[in-house]
Amino acid sequence: MGAKMSELQQKRVVVIGAGWAGLGATYHLAKQGYDVTLLEAGPYPGGLVAGWQTSAGKSVEAGIHGFWYPYRNIFSLINELEINPFTTWTRSAQYSPAGLEVESPIFQDLPRLPTPLGTFIYPQFQRLPLIDRLSALPLLYSLIDFDNSHDAWQRYDYITARELFKTFGVSARLYKEAFEPMLLVGLFAPGEQCSAAATLGMLYYFILAHQPDFDVVWCRGTVGEKIFRPWVQKIEKLGAKVLAKHRVTDVIVGGNNQIKGVVCGDQVFDADAVIFSVGITGMKKIVANSPSLQHYTEFRNISNLGAIDVLATRLWFDRKINIPRPSNACFGFDNTTGWTFFDLNALHDEYKNQTETVVEVDFYHANQFLHLSDEEIVKIVQGYLATCVPEFKEAKVIDSSVIRLANAVTHFSPGSYQNMLPAKTSLNNVFMSGDWIINRHGSWSQEKAFVTGLEAANLAIDYLGTGKKANILPIEQDEHHIQIARNVNQAIRDVGKSILPNFWLP
Repeated sequence: MGAKMSELQQKRVVVIGAGWAGLGATYHLAKQGYDVTLLEAGPYPGGLVAGWQTSAGKSVEAGIHGFWYPYRNIFSLINELEINPFTTWTRSAQYSPAGLEVESPIFQDLPRLPTPLGTFIYPQFQRLPLIDRLSALPLLYSLIDFDNSHDAWQRYDYITARELFKTFGVSARLYKEAFEPMLLVGLFAPGEQCSAAATLGMLYYFILAHQPDFDVVWCRGTVGEKIFRPWVQKIEKLGAKVLAKHRVTDVIVGGNNQIKGVVCGDQVFDADAVIFSVGITGMKKIVANSPSLQHYTEFRNISNLGAIDVLATRLWFDRKINIPRPSNACFGFDNTTGWTFFDLNALHDEYKNQTETVVEVDFYHANQFLHLSDEEIVKIVQGYLATCVPEFKEAKVIDSSVIRLANAVTHFSPGSYQNMLPAKTSLNNVFMSGDWIINRHGSWSQEKAFVTGLEAANLAIDYLGTGKKANILPIEQDEHHIQIARNVNQAIRDVGKSILPNFWLP
């Protein structure tokens, strides 16, 4: 046993990027006794989702991130860490310039209907006619046909979401008032710029697969304070090193097609295995600075992937304003931009008893706003809020935070799948994780990032030969009628392949 432990202690793993994926990989490998070093380019672990305090001691963050009902692995982690960071399940609303459009219930509290009837019937639409909602029914075939397999991504990734909805006869009004708003805050881009494959995967996972999937809880403060800080403390107690302000500038490739060192300026971190857990923009920067990685086609090709601008604002108002729902999505104010606003007095412990109103307002695909001054942005934000909740019009902004995040979130554009990386790479000891990695688990966003971190840790354990693999919880099984429909559809496809030419271009 001693010899084995001594041998294990010599196994050094370098993890690059301290978001959900990197922390997940580091935590599991540290639990297995590996010598793990986690490198984070930013000033604190957590990357864009962490949050921090201003010089005046007020909490801010780069956007608010929800935790949806299907996040089984993240909820399992929270239980293991024995922390209590979340609100109860919250109701949400959706607004347009015309006012309130939709209110969503807590779906798990209602009688469960077969997929996907519950999510069509239970939301309270204020203006959208039933005939328009019914026009979505033919779209169900594409949800059956898209099973997150390689073949399904190949079939749907080259067309846009807008083309997909048009092809299946979704009404123009339903697309404009329901589906495109979901895209703008789910995939962060308008339908003509979104991959149909990513659209189907995202919609199915968050909204359509099971009735409660759209139910969401929120962190009762910044994710950095409530989740990452206690998590990092536990990671460090296990012996792992978490090093902020360490930007990777290159890697050293040795014999046997392996990375033997990770370079941060003048420092070199020796490695027996390397896990990349950075966002697409960070990964592109690393590759651009690394002739060693540019030698590999798969790493060169990620330069074809893109990212989307985000604008995160936080406004403090001089009075208490009644906001009907704590979380709200908005559409129609700008043609290509979706935005959300959150009542932080209802969600965050820090603001619960304050007399002023604190609101987080986040814009996605916010290209046109980033070059405006803070004052111009705050004025626009207050005007938009007043359109949704008129009380904002008379209130005075007494403090504000404006955070511009260029190329902050992954853009799943049409055709992007061919350039996304799988977890295993051509370098024998290098493994990938993050929300933009090809993955068959079926999850999205933060849960996907965390899951891919655990998967990368498991691949490192396979490669290094010692340790127990992480137990990754699968997504909930499809309901019986969906499974039957998918099996029938696949059988028909298999027969078609044997007698018909392949009409889908690779």
